[in-house]
Amino acid sequence: MSMRQLAIALWTIIVREIRRFMRIWPQTLLPPSITMTMYFIIFGNLIGSRVGQMDGVDYMSYIVPGLIMMSVITNSYSNVASSFFGNKFQRSVEELIISPMPNWLILSGYVVGGAARGLCVGIIVTIVSLLFTDLHMVHPLLTAVVVIMTALLFSVGGFINALLANKFDDISIVPIFVLTPLTYLGGVFYSIHTLPDFWQGVSLINPILYMVNTFRYGILGISDIDVGWAVSAIAAFIVVFFVVGLKLLERGKGLRS
Repeated sequence: MSMRQLAIALWTIIVREIRRFMRIWPQTLLPPSITMTMYFIIFGNLIGSRVGQMDGVDYMSYIVPGLIMMSVITNSYSNVASSFFGNKFQRSVEELIISPMPNWLILSGYVVGGAARGLCVGIIVTIVSLLFTDLHMVHPLLTAVVVIMTALLFSVGGFINALLANKFDDISIVPIFVLTPLTYLGGVFYSIHTLPDFWQGVSLINPILYMVNTFRYGILGISDIDVGWAVSAIAAFIVVFFVVGLKLLERGKGLRS
């Protein structure tokens, strides 16, 4: 395929994925904004008024970056997992596999489409958060980079989940039993400095902690971890996950009976 054909094929997959979740926006974009609004009201207003400040900033402002990142993570992941597995279940994915499109392009199209949903939801949640607090980004470029990298990373994770899943229940196991606990324990609602030394050490093995704190640093200028190392780790995870997803796709994992 020529470069022009590759670009058209990639753009086609991306646009199809974006149109898919935009067409059913009451199911894909609206629920996360309502859920996050409840978080802002309950944790920010009600509990936050009792907590006061966390790491020198108002508690509502402190949790906003974590809640935005939480919505980006879950929606990027679930979009690709449900979309690709749905196509696999309907056998329509076979048309892509037998097409002249290279596997890396198929993977990239789904990943970018999933990241687009995660970023859309993140923008909506950010707008909602402005009703409760004022946000002034200290490092705008870092904020944009880390949220895009996180969306891409979990989109690839959703693709791998969809490849390995054998039934619809399988695509909900990771979000429920892995992503949700790691997100809640990833410093969304608290600073790890408030934890005992042992639990601080345990928290440091949670990769989501680094994403949340780097994003919080971009917005508020505060972080519990080294930001430079965290960005490098996220980039490394993206490369590793992409290679794993590509290898599984090339082997036809979960696609061939």
